[in-house]
Amino acid sequence: MVQKQLVLPKATMMERRDITHDLMVIKLKPETDMDFKPGQYCTLGLDGVERAYSIVSAPHEPELEIFVELVPEPDGVLTPLMWAMREGDQMSIRPRCKGIFTLDEKYHSHLMLATVTGVAPFVSMLRSYFHRGAQGHRFYVLEGASFYDEFVYDQELGEMGREHPETVFFLPTVSRPQEERNKDWEGETGRVNQIAEKYIEKLGLQPETTLVYACGHPGMIEDVKERLKPKGFNVKEERFWKE
Repeated sequence: MVQKQLVLPKATMMERRDITHDLMVIKLKPETDMDFKPGQYCTLGLDGVERAYSIVSAPHEPELEIFVELVPEPDGVLTPLMWAMREGDQMSIRPRCKGIFTLDEKYHSHLMLATVTGVAPFVSMLRSYFHRGAQGHRFYVLEGASFYDEFVYDQELGEMGREHPETVFFLPTVSRPQEERNKDWEGETGRVNQIAEKYIEKLGLQPETTLVYACGHPGMIEDVKERLKPKGFNVKEERFWKE
């Protein structure tokens, strides 16, 4: 009996923006409608290799926006293939988006901790929140990176905070302030997991009304859980493995 090979829908790269040598933002146009909740991920593939990527765009946007970090060979398999893509090229895409890393609106306050590409689901959640005209919640987004040029959505998140100061607080922090690449950085310093407790106290966040979201590097997430769970905070997590 011959098994039928699953033919996956295609997604066309409509836009590519290179941020650094190992970070890029792409926009994809799937040939089929993609329904998803903010915070979920899609599964993309090339040459039979598939990986999951959190979606930056909100559901109302016409294209899927993805923030990608290059993982060089031999550890990386799919991203080196993606780095060779140009506008007009196609990838496979699974027709269903998945994931439970979504906004829980029964909490009033949402502390969102991210490392670099881990900010993707938070951008999706906030874009959708304002598009829906929702109200009554507060979002505290703390994003960590080694170098300040890795903050891709800092202008957008900063603008949200300026336009809606009662709703959004955004704070980027760099972990290597002494390096030449960060010589112009004048903001917060330290790993995002290490400064989380300071800002919880500074912002007056309470475990009864605050849900903590941690997205990105597994080491960051583990440290956040070790620090905050004993204080009574619930932590929702989404790990980005480098492969």
